[in-house]
Amino acid sequence: MAKLAFLGLGVMGAPMAGHLQKAGHDVTVYNRTAAKADKWVETYGGAMAPTPVEAVKGADFVMSCVGNDDDLRSVCLGEEGAFAGMGSGTVFIDHTTVSAKVTRELYAEADAKQISFIDAPISGGQAGAENGVLSIMCGGDEGAYERAEPIMEVYSKICRRIGESGSGQMTKMCNQIAIAGLVQGLSEALHMAEKSGLDGRAVVEVISQGAAGSWQMANRYETMLDDHFDHGFAVDWMRKDLGICLSTADENGASLPVTALVDQFYKDVQKLGGGRWDTSSLIKRLRAAG
Repeated sequence: MAKLAFLGLGVMGAPMAGHLQKAGHDVTVYNRTAAKADKWVETYGGAMAPTPVEAVKGADFVMSCVGNDDDLRSVCLGEEGAFAGMGSGTVFIDHTTVSAKVTRELYAEADAKQISFIDAPISGGQAGAENGVLSIMCGGDEGAYERAEPIMEVYSKICRRIGESGSGQMTKMCNQIAIAGLVQGLSEALHMAEKSGLDGRAVVEVISQGAAGSWQMANRYETMLDDHFDHGFAVDWMRKDLGICLSTADENGASLPVTALVDQFYKDVQKLGGGRWDTSSLIKRLRAAG
């Protein structure tokens, strides 16, 4: 069993760190709001530290799951950042969805300190984290990935190295692009059923067995029909992710017309007060339009 540190105990990070502790690893956690770290220790055991640099002392692997580029820089860099406390040969695994630019920046910073840095964004939502069945897409050096893979397998159903540093984040962008279009399509289909006076559940029962079927349809159609959006991945975070996608597309020349449109639809949802609703709330925008 390994000595681990986990930085960031949000709805994803807390259960992921919990799986590691349950698997027998020695886990020390850090969270910007210390009360969450206290609660985690009460729930799972392990230990907590007041700063990233203290959390990572003696760790073989360090995981992070924070909010955005600036949050990730904050836990990695500076006198109290993780890199200052990590020894040569240790591996930093970042599960945050951030830009490939900051990933490559931190990869270089880590490499200069003889630390390995793996970008390993995740997909599967809160339920995936709680059930230990996340999909993890990774970028970084092959040797470091091979060392880190058994750790990540504790909370994943699939974990793959896609390529060099930044490849994991680029793959996560593809994931979010695909989700955006799927959720909008599902929202329009359910809205069409409602406007036509059809039983939405009966409609989905039939169409989900054909080419229209998807994870979004299987897992979100009932709550969408019931107008419940208090679970899953929040609109505010989706807009952050889509912003990264669109900014990267401007740099590499990718054409993302549907993604750009759906991003604006999510902006409309935010205006409805739905920034913390989950991403399936796109249908609320259609209902609000009449």
